[in-house]
Amino acid sequence: MTQVSDHGGGVWSIKVPIPDNPLGHTLVHLLDTDRGPVLIDTGWDDPTSWDTLVAGLAALDVSVADVHGVVITHHHPDHHGLSGQVRDASGAWIAMHAADTEVVQRTRTAEPGVWLDYLAAKLTAAGAPDEHTAPLRAARESGRMRTLPGLRAALPDREIIPGELLDLAGRRLRGVWTPGHTPGHVCLHLEEDHPANRPGNGRLFSGDHLLPGISPHIGLYEDPEDTRATDPLGDYLDSLERIGRLAPAEVLPAHQHAFTDAPARVRELLTHHEERLQGLRDLLATTPLTPWQLAERMEWNRPWAEIPYGSRNIAVSEAEAHLRRLVKLGHAEPLPGADPVTYRAV
Repeated sequence: MTQVSDHGGGVWSIKVPIPDNPLGHTLVHLLDTDRGPVLIDTGWDDPTSWDTLVAGLAALDVSVADVHGVVITHHHPDHHGLSGQVRDASGAWIAMHAADTEVVQRTRTAEPGVWLDYLAAKLTAAGAPDEHTAPLRAARESGRMRTLPGLRAALPDREIIPGELLDLAGRRLRGVWTPGHTPGHVCLHLEEDHPANRPGNGRLFSGDHLLPGISPHIGLYEDPEDTRATDPLGDYLDSLERIGRLAPAEVLPAHQHAFTDAPARVRELLTHHEERLQGLRDLLATTPLTPWQLAERMEWNRPWAEIPYGSRNIAVSEAEAHLRRLVKLGHAEPLPGADPVTYRAV
């Protein structure tokens, strides 16, 4: 059954399912404006997800054709997947931060084989065993490559400029750049009194940046041609502190449920990452480790042996992001000449 929630003040959410994913659903928010309804995120590109979105809009007496615009918190397929279909049905504009629009553009134009070569080389350099990289090499050599989500994602036609209000008639919605989960992730600050008069600074559509019960994945920003040593975990922690200072009355995330007391949740996440970084530094003090070996020893939601193939790639990327942060803080360093790259505590 389609689940629609009324958050008051012309804001609703629709639970749009994510197929075969433990997150379960994306909360697609509808914001009423004087020019028509605007969606914040759209959900996964899947027939069931589309049908659920359409049914949820109908429950609010809205047709997809009525949608005036789509605001995307970040480019991941459970948020941006249906944007193109919504635009085709309605003529709506799509807005996204420039950094994530660049990712969409790069993904659309790159040959799939380039990505497979890059991923195999990257995992090898991180210490992945041959049996893990073999399927990537085999897929490249055979030319039979599985269609990945996001390969043909819609190109946005508007830019979310951090610190500026979006052009929404009758509403005050400001983009807040919160990189970390993706380079162009944005939260959206609704600068209006809370409909229930809760104390605080308006409401915040937080995407995946601030969730009530889980910490979002923080991995390396993937660009085969970018050789810069990015620090996505540092970006995320800085962004968290900025949202904590904003102190919205209520947070409307893209997963789980709405919640209050954003500063307290921010403090929990900052403490979590501080403790995790210290734990990883302690591991490296015992013995030098590759990113793969570190990922094997990190705490996940299940034992390493039970983590699926694709999720292991994500886990290694998260381990690398933490190593980047430790290096930047002066708490770890790569061993000179080690192949694969191996880190030790400092």
